[in-house]
Amino acid sequence: MAPPKPPSLKLPKPPADLRAVRKGDRVILTWTVPSVTTDRQKINVVGETRICRSAEAEFTQCGAPVGTAQPSPASAAAQSEKPAAKSSEQKPNHAQKPSNTYTDSIPTQAGSDDPTAFVSYAVEVLNPDGRGAGLSNAVKVSTIHTLPPPQDFSAKVTGQGVVLSWTGSAPANPAPSVHYVYRVFRRPEGEQQTMLVGEVPAENRALTLTDSTFEWQKTYFYRAEAVTVIPRPENTKAEKTTPGKNRSEKVEPQTAELQIEGTDTPELKVLANDVFPPEVPSSLQAVFSGPGQAPFVDLIWAPVADVDLAGYNVYRHEEGSTPVKLNAEPVKTPAYRDANVAAGKNYFYSVSAVDVRGNESARSEETSERVP
Repeated sequence: MAPPKPPSLKLPKPPADLRAVRKGDRVILTWTVPSVTTDRQKINVVGETRICRSAEAEFTQCGAPVGTAQPSPASAAAQSEKPAAKSSEQKPNHAQKPSNTYTDSIPTQAGSDDPTAFVSYAVEVLNPDGRGAGLSNAVKVSTIHTLPPPQDFSAKVTGQGVVLSWTGSAPANPAPSVHYVYRVFRRPEGEQQTMLVGEVPAENRALTLTDSTFEWQKTYFYRAEAVTVIPRPENTKAEKTTPGKNRSEKVEPQTAELQIEGTDTPELKVLANDVFPPEVPSSLQAVFSGPGQAPFVDLIWAPVADVDLAGYNVYRHEEGSTPVKLNAEPVKTPAYRDANVAAGKNYFYSVSAVDVRGNESARSEETSERVP
């Protein structure tokens, strides 16, 4: 027996891990759904969550919420589950705690060209009776204007790679400390994960980028975005507010600059179909050798540097006849010995390069050699 405890108010413990990511004019908020109350009682049912926004860095009251978020199906299911009976072989449950998200839009009147302007967000999780224990941690989101998505985004497959080009837009009143870049991303067909192809400063006159890191004969999707880069002042420390307390502690910023992604372009579907032959071989030379041995003609030429090179084809003809290919399979090295020669004849040689997909270059300039 023990002294009686007061009844629980069933107030969800305020989240302390609210995070915000800005994409264009959208702000995506994410937080962990509370699993216990302020008096450490397990929560069976959680209510809606108020989304709070303020122009102040610190605020303790929500006022009029800008929106509400209902419990996600995953979090509701997790809270409704009854714990299984423990056994000596039962392992601890390390499952990830359920989270919830909400997407807000930065008001038009809040947009600014000032890199120091911001709005703050917090959330308040309520119980089914509509009561809460206060706000979560507050997060600050820059309200600086972002550039619109690149215009006329296009892709062209060439022998050197996929050439991507677009038209940019200059900011109306750019701050001297702010700069802008365009980033291009790629994902293979059937996959969700994307990779950064490269970036181009927005002030460049030629807004183009060549992607040569893909694999031929595959389909890819490309998209581009404008990124606003705001440098953080040196020796500036961010304030971290402890929920429920009127004090804050100084913490070092995680990055040296703040990067705000703009809205994406629609995806471009590109089939990397290789119909491009390798470079034409050059510097072809022919040398006869024969005294004291069976006659032959040695050919050498400058190697072709294409990464998908399969080899070379060697062609020969006599004056007034059509060139004929001498090799059955591509020659792997930039050299060839023609031992099927006859005395008193003049032979003309040329060489082409072929890649692994069978694309063949034009033939090189001819060279000739006479067999005495």
